Amino acid sequence: MLDVRILGTPPNDNALLVTADGGQSRSRLLFDCGADTLAALSPGEIRAIDHLFLSHLHMDHISGFDAFFRMNFQRGEVENHIWGPPGTARILHHRFQGFWWNHASELSATWHVHDIGEAEVRTFRFEAHEAFAVMHEGPCRKLEGPVLTTPEASVTALSLRHHGTSLGYVVREPDRTAVDMAAVKALGLAPGPWLAALKDPGVRAVMIGGTERDAAALREQVITAMPGDCAAYMTDFRADAGERARLAPLLAGVGTLYAEAQYTPEDIELARRYDHSTVTEIAELARMAGVGCYTLLHLSRRYSPAQWRAMRDAACAVFPQSRFIPEWGLD
Repeated sequence: MLDVRILGTPPNDNALLVTADGGQSRSRLLFDCGADTLAALSPGEIRAIDHLFLSHLHMDHISGFDAFFRMNFQRGEVENHIWGPPGTARILHHRFQGFWWNHASELSATWHVHDIGEAEVRTFRFEAHEAFAVMHEGPCRKLEGPVLTTPEASVTALSLRHHGTSLGYVVREPDRTAVDMAAVKALGLAPGPWLAALKDPGVRAVMIGGTERDAAALREQVITAMPGDCAAYMTDFRADAGERARLAPLLAGVGTLYAEAQYTPEDIELARRYDHSTVTEIAELARMAGVGCYTLLHLSRRYSPAQWRAMRDAACAVFPQSRFIPEWGLD
């Protein structure tokens, strides 16, 4: 299962920290980096973040970047990657240079910033020993499928409408295999090392009690495929009828949709003016996509806690699996 933490509190900035655990290794992914969103994390947890994904570059989604960068600017033992919509590298170049790098020659970290466009991903490299002065243009690749794939998870970017391009992200674990122990027992076989060997599709035969057995036949009988966990993060976007129809198929298989709750249904004109969505529009998107649940975040300070609860109730009327996280104490 993906371990997902909502960082920040209502009605302040929020971010999403997703840890994909593959057993032998982990991928730690941070989605957005608003003001004080990292306050709940230890320095070690911040340093362990592998990739930072930005939905867009409005202040409330990047104001906490300096806290992230302060912990990691000299992180040379691992690769440093930041992902965002077109223009991310240009804007971060200014952030990188907003400090006095008088000891730059002693630094060795390299930072890669990836601009995710509609059809391609452009990568730019920044060197700490150069005081981040040069924006080195790196490879450009055609965008097909996920923007990132690790052994533990893949990340797919969704183009969203929000005064230009904002990005949503879908994180998927790979499918897993499990042993059906009832089937093993029904075959009269004793568990043993052969079960682990059976999970390797390259193994053609296994030894059980001194007898060689055909691995392919046993796999069909005792190994079952289990879909990996899947979560989506979508914030600051317009979810009118046309956009819902476009986005719903892209959310197939999502267990939890973490999405903005910026406007009440009554404030739909305000939502339209600022290219946001009402909670009922997001709930309708969740219903159309068949997600497991819709978790509300990025609550607006224009409303009171009582109004937030009413927004949750309005969402539930459209999609009953709409909720706040328990830690916020709003239920």
